[in-house]
Amino acid sequence: MNRISAFCARNIRELMRDPLSYIFCVAFPLVMLMIMSVVNTSIPPEAGMTVFRIDKLCPGIAMFGQTFVMLFTAITVAQDRAGSFLVRMYATPMTSKDFTAGYLLPMMIIAAVQAILTFAASLIISLITGTSLDPVGMLITFLTLIPSALMFTALGLLFGTLFNEKAAPGMCSVIISLGSFLGCVFFDAEHTGGVMLDICRCTPFFYCTKSARSALCLDFSAGSYLIPLAVVTACAIVFTTLAAVVFGGKMKADLS
Repeated sequence: MNRISAFCARNIRELMRDPLSYIFCVAFPLVMLMIMSVVNTSIPPEAGMTVFRIDKLCPGIAMFGQTFVMLFTAITVAQDRAGSFLVRMYATPMTSKDFTAGYLLPMMIIAAVQAILTFAASLIISLITGTSLDPVGMLITFLTLIPSALMFTALGLLFGTLFNEKAAPGMCSVIISLGSFLGCVFFDAEHTGGVMLDICRCTPFFYCTKSARSALCLDFSAGSYLIPLAVVTACAIVFTTLAAVVFGGKMKADLS
């Protein structure tokens, strides 16, 4: 446990030393939240669009912000692999499970802080716009976002393990684009229907946003909340297991 906590502390320090982490992990999601809220004020009520309303936008932006945590997880792991840091660390008693936990746990903390800031900004915007946000719903949404945060950080660990420091960010950029679009952060696929909705339903990103939005609205029906949350949780378990296995395999290959 001491080894994991020391490795976690090191990874948090590395992330905090990078000014880009503040821009993408903190500032960018909040800026998008404010811009989309301003856009919402210019949409006439008769249009019937609610996706940019703060109670719909807040959970989507919270999920969208997690994709940037994935990006910096991948960069951290890829840079450690490219240098001699991990080679030296392999000589310590740390196991592959220690490394996996040491990478995932601090990024989960960053994702939690990011979500808190998003909710705080959303609460301020709701007071300005007169849209009600239920505090209980916000707390449940925060808890609902934990599986998706684990899924994205596990994807970051997986990409950082499989690809070098140049290719890993590119792979994460693809997931960021897919996560925002197919996750329906900025449009409502369920109202669109057709092929687009079918495509979105084939990705875990759609269920991340759907479960979070349902939690904020205190809608806990099976189709709106329980099934989407189960899908995201299952994906988080699969990707975390896959990332741990792949990292362990790479570690054994480097040691041989």
